[in-house]
Amino acid sequence: QVQLVESGGGLVQAGGSLRLSCAVSGRTFSNYRMAWFRQAPGKERESVGRISRSGGYTYYADSVKGRFTMSRDAAKNTVYLQMNSLKPEDTGVYYCAADVFDVGPYNYWGQGTQVTVSS
Repeated sequence: QVQLVESGGGLVQAGGSLRLSCAVSGRTFSNYRMAWFRQAPGKERESVGRISRSGGYTYYADSVKGRFTMSRDAAKNTVYLQMNSLKPEDTGVYYCAADVFDVGPYNYWGQGTQVTVSS
């Protein structure tokens, strides 16, 4: 079983930056493709981006492209989400997710971390 723990959320003004971390434990980190999702109040959870096992491939939702960057550090078993130029519409609970298979849903989720962007 793999465990995911997010951290780094908080309150920031529009235009500011935050870096979220997702620490992975329990299994071999490099076996898992990783992703970030978010859920705003009253809305469905949406994909923010994903990163391949090696970190060589990343994909971002159009809403965050050019502002958010995902990376992973194998030595620390951690995935990061660097968020710049934050907007109030980026407010929500951010979740990291992992799965060992190449396709299909993500089966492992963290508990989420709150990000609030004030205008």
